[in-house]
Amino acid sequence: MNIEPRTLPAEQRLGQLEPVAYFDGAMPTGVSVSHQGRIFVNFPRWGDDVDFTVAEIRGGQPVPYPDLDTNHATSRDASGALVSVQSIVVDPVDRLWILDTGSPLFKPTEYGGPRLLCVDLAADKVIKTILFPQDVALPTSYLNDVRFDLRRGREGMAFITDSADQGSNGLLVVDLDTGESWRRLHDHPSTKAEDPRRFVPIIEGRPLLKHGEDGTAEPYIQMGADGIAIGADGARLYYCPLAGHQLYSVATDALCDRSLDDDAVALTIVDEGDKGAPATAWNPTRPATSTPRITNTTPSCAAIRAAHGRRSRTIRACCGRTHSRSPPTATYTSPPISCTVRCSFRTAKICGKNLTRCFASTSLPSPCCSVDVGWTRHMSENLIQ
Repeated sequence: MNIEPRTLPAEQRLGQLEPVAYFDGAMPTGVSVSHQGRIFVNFPRWGDDVDFTVAEIRGGQPVPYPDLDTNHATSRDASGALVSVQSIVVDPVDRLWILDTGSPLFKPTEYGGPRLLCVDLAADKVIKTILFPQDVALPTSYLNDVRFDLRRGREGMAFITDSADQGSNGLLVVDLDTGESWRRLHDHPSTKAEDPRRFVPIIEGRPLLKHGEDGTAEPYIQMGADGIAIGADGARLYYCPLAGHQLYSVATDALCDRSLDDDAVALTIVDEGDKGAPATAWNPTRPATSTPRITNTTPSCAAIRAAHGRRSRTIRACCGRTHSRSPPTATYTSPPISCTVRCSFRTAKICGKNLTRCFASTSLPSPCCSVDVGWTRHMSENLIQ
């Protein structure tokens, strides 16, 4: 059979890479380009020799931005200089936002250190500084990245990931008009690093672990919620732990509605699937502990109706007793593996109905025991009636 050459798969190259700047010192973690083509970068103070934590690229070289004095961290109070910036973002109206972790060398934060600053790029001046209360940006917090939706409220909303590796994880929501902020999904499993028995990064063919002198090994990376993005329509916020495979999304309406508690917000989470993380290693000979796994959460009335009547074997056995005061435990045996599933229930008002959500944890990692948790038939029928 003859095949025309034009129908065969072929590599297609679009454009060429253009070097803009080279860095041979401190490591940059953020880059953003203004509407006028100005390029900004930031360098967190992780231990490198950092002369300035925010810079503009001019003539191929980083220059302190907005000036050197603003980058000289001599204090952590609100009037002090930038401490350690992890992220910079140019918003849709061409303002530069600077997310200061207030945490050099990942040290505990103090009030006035973690903050969000807005810079007028026309005047090259800071025009707004938002500080976070200590019950929002915790002493253990590491504010990692930020995204904006200026369609919400009077001046817009900001969403921030807290990726702390030695404390609680979660999302922060900021009202850019009032400066008020609040935590969401505090220590929710979707914001946490995956169990190291399921996720071990492989670097140059070797597991990335901390090895003790006694021969023990511990996870090197345990950072939670890190990556973040907003869908084009603004309906959902996407996020993922740094140490993990999964990508999640949550309804932005729920995040911004302060009348909802975290359980109600969690009901809008969707596991979007594997994000295509680097290769990982898993050792099935090591003991495993029970770790929550979030799957199949339903984001809307339409999706709940679409899922009507669809339940996995796990749901039938584990989540059938929706109103059980003592969450059931079920053991599934598929030789040579026996897996115990423990369930818990949470109730919230969704689409005008009081619905109960089943959450499950397994005694073995996902390669051995997969739990498909969804809405029970009882809940779907109540919604459709």
